[in-house]
Parts: sequence; C-alpha cells; structure tokens
Amino acid sequence: MRNATTQDIGKLIELMTEFYAESNYELNTVEATRAFETLLSDSRLGFVWIIEANNTEAGYLIVTLKFAMEYSGTSACLDDLFVKPKFRNRGLSSAALQELRVYCQNNHIRAMTVEVGKDNAAAQKVYRRTGFLELGNRVLLGMALANPSHVV
Repeated sequence: MRNATTQDIGKLIELMTEFYAESNYELNTVEATRAFETLLSDSRLGFVWIIEANNTEAGYLIVTLKFAMEYSGTSACLDDLFVKPKFRNRGLSSAALQELRVYCQNNHIRAMTVEVGKDNAAAQKVYRRTGFLELGNRVLLGMALANPSHVV
C-alpha cells in the first residue's frame, strides 16, 4: 500500500465509483472529490491508502479519526475498503487490514471500528479473520445531517 495524495483523487474517484456501483449506488463525484480534498489535506481527519498489486492500483482504504473517551485516545474508523474484483481472493484485503492494524498501533490509535452490511458475509469474514469483532451489546445508530455522496 502507499499513501494517497491529492494527485490521486482522480484515480480514487474511479475506484470509488466502481465500489459504489457494486451496491447499485451512483457516486456524486463532485461531493466525493470535495471530501477527498478535505481528508487528504488534513491528517488529523484520517488518511487514504492506495492498495497496489503488480504496480497497478488494485483498490483503496480510507480511515477517518476521532477522539474516543472510551479508549482515552484516538479511534480509527475504517470508512471504505475496496479491492477490484480481478484482484480479489489474493489476500490483498487481509494484508491491507494487517498493515492498517500495525500503522494504528505504531501511531497510538487505541481502537478501530468498521461498518459492514449485515448481508455482506464475505467482508465480515475478512474483518473477523483480521481481528474485528462485535463489541458487546452495542448497536450502531446514525443520524444523517447531510445527503450521502451516493444516490441509491
């Protein structure tokens, strides 16, 4: 994996468009571009990595950061993880998640979370295999205060 920069935004938009299309979402590329510009210009918000295989962009990983009182420090949210279909089942997601874990530990990030669809058994398997599990009796609730960057 390599750190993404603002020069990678065009490629990231292409990858995200492909990822969202798998769930029949149409990406609002203007909003997504703005979001990447914001995230990539302020490391306090998180970071983006490009997943590579054979010197080719095979996918991406987005992590956002927050301060969590529960863990007395920074918590990372794995916001997006995508590997192109032709690169799947080669261990790239598992390797990316392992690299993410080491990065977080080395940078004093005290917890990681990920949201995954209830019906996405393949993703759940990868996340569980790399150490993610359900945390007690918790249910993630959300409240949208703006439109998402995709259209269903």
